[in-house]
Amino acid sequence: MSEQPLWQPSPERLAGAPITAFMKEAGKRAGRSFAGYGELYQWSIDQPGQFWPAVWDFCQVIASAQGERVLVDGDKMPGAKWFPEARLNFAQNLLRRRDDTDALVFWGEDRVKRRLSHGELYRAVAQLAAALRAQGVKPGDRVAAYMPNMPETVIAMLAAASIGAIFSSSSPDFGVQGVLDRFGQIEPKVLIAADGYYYNGKTLDSLEKIRDIAAKLPSVERVVIVPYVYARHDLKGIRAAQMYGDFMAPHGHETEIHFNQLPFAHPLYIMYSSGTTGVPKCIVHSAGGSLLQHLKEHRLHADVRPGDRLFYFTTCGWMMWNWLVSGLASEATLLLYDGSPFIGRGSILFDYADAEGMTHFGTSAKFIDAIAKVELEPAKSHKLDKLRAVLSTGSPLVPEGFDYVYQKVKRDVCLSSISGGTDILSCFVLGCPILPVWRGEIQCRGLGMAVEVWNDEGKPVRGEKGELVCTRPFPSMPIGFWNDPDGTKYRAAYFEKYPNVWCHGDYVELTGHDGMIIYGRSDATLNPGGVRIGTAEIYRQVEKLPEVVESLVIGQNWPPGDMSDVRVVLFVRLREGMVLDDALIARIKQTIRDNTTPRHVPAKIVQVADIPRTKSGKIVELAVRNVVHGEPVKNLEALANPEALEHFRDRPELKS
Repeated sequence: MSEQPLWQPSPERLAGAPITAFMKEAGKRAGRSFAGYGELYQWSIDQPGQFWPAVWDFCQVIASAQGERVLVDGDKMPGAKWFPEARLNFAQNLLRRRDDTDALVFWGEDRVKRRLSHGELYRAVAQLAAALRAQGVKPGDRVAAYMPNMPETVIAMLAAASIGAIFSSSSPDFGVQGVLDRFGQIEPKVLIAADGYYYNGKTLDSLEKIRDIAAKLPSVERVVIVPYVYARHDLKGIRAAQMYGDFMAPHGHETEIHFNQLPFAHPLYIMYSSGTTGVPKCIVHSAGGSLLQHLKEHRLHADVRPGDRLFYFTTCGWMMWNWLVSGLASEATLLLYDGSPFIGRGSILFDYADAEGMTHFGTSAKFIDAIAKVELEPAKSHKLDKLRAVLSTGSPLVPEGFDYVYQKVKRDVCLSSISGGTDILSCFVLGCPILPVWRGEIQCRGLGMAVEVWNDEGKPVRGEKGELVCTRPFPSMPIGFWNDPDGTKYRAAYFEKYPNVWCHGDYVELTGHDGMIIYGRSDATLNPGGVRIGTAEIYRQVEKLPEVVESLVIGQNWPPGDMSDVRVVLFVRLREGMVLDDALIARIKQTIRDNTTPRHVPAKIVQVADIPRTKSGKIVELAVRNVVHGEPVKNLEALANPEALEHFRDRPELKS
């Protein structure tokens, strides 16, 4: 742990941060003053009936009714009900502006650049909402999008939400079966899809896949094609439009939107678990909970202000897309990007930052590690003069990643590592613009989130590793799972280990700074000799070595067939042309031993050509563990590169 923080906010940043103004307003409501974030946080979890209405008012939620009651059955998890008398519309809150300033800016790799003003966005949503209504779409119906991260996807979501239809999206890199595993469960009435997409300089056609998907979704009454890679006058574009109907074309005269006023708990999104252990779970999120939680996270934790230019590198199959789009409710301009982030040796996103005055750069820990490995130095090649915050998620950001950002990207920036999940469509732990950034630590627990770390006895601990739990309800808890009428699957997913307490499945530590370190998923922790080890502890050491591009670690039952103990097995992908020899193996082991404990040192280190990952870029330790043990991997469609699993099958190195 470093003695000094890597970054501290200047007096000007402290004074100008929205959370500073919120603290004063909340103090009036509470009849007290708050000396700092710690006191504000404690009040937020002790007094949810005061805190969440304070967020509602400060962030200017648009609603036809708020109601007097804030929380009913607050002692039940699940079962708590938030703002039961409220009536609002999610899309109305995101479309609060209609002027000619930028609402959306879009780059499709280096091929496409477009922008829509707030007024243009509003009119586009009005046209599609009218078309959906004409198709018979009503509250509770599902609208599914098989789309790149482009403006039409945002338009489609807002149009569906304005009616009260439930929106669900998947990125076009999913194969047919992966889409059917998701959309087939929720039975959408309308499917919206782009004709193709660009990736790494290539044009990829989606029309054949769309045809196959639509043929196997009997609930779909209308397929709408968005022209992207084929112009409307190209032969393929004309045929697609003739076959399916063009995007929004029939209702170009509409200029107003009727926003249905719906309950706080009305379903907004259906999200999906990663699906690497079976058919994905369909997680249903509420309009009010998603809106209030995202407003809190954007305004108070991410320091998003009206006119800011918010970017997150994400696909439409990852929850960060939903999180990004909510930035419109804080009156930010959304900077959308679709395609590979490594066009131009990884510099295109920084080109985008300079060209568009990006204030918030959101990415994954893996991207930060990748550009560090190729020694990119944006601080030298780019101005980044508007950039105030760098956000990172997807996997733990190692301490060396913190060093890289401050040394090679920008010195005066709030580096916010954030963590939560698809399960809550938001964060348990995240950044704060009025707190220091400590090396290797997530800054704080989220306001209103009663997060604790529990040991094996179910007791809260600090400075020790344990389970991340949330002991009280919060607005963005899922409504439930689709096709789970009695809530059995929902309770089993989060409340089985500790009754009435949300157990998230992360292996973590609460630090002396009241920050958080994440060591990996609980179900992927290693237990050699009965000692619990987080996989991130090993990754951090291995991936410091310049020869190692990335790694994956599992526990292998050893001896074979003995379920009582495991040995640690490390797989490494090396730089091109390099071979894992005895000298490198010895250096990897010594690095791990010197910086952790002898228990962390792998019994076996094996070189592989590729490492499997989900569509959102997360490595899949459990799938590899299954392959090593000769067990089936239930859902290969959830993987971006399922062929990589073959590198782990029947390895002779693992038989002795």
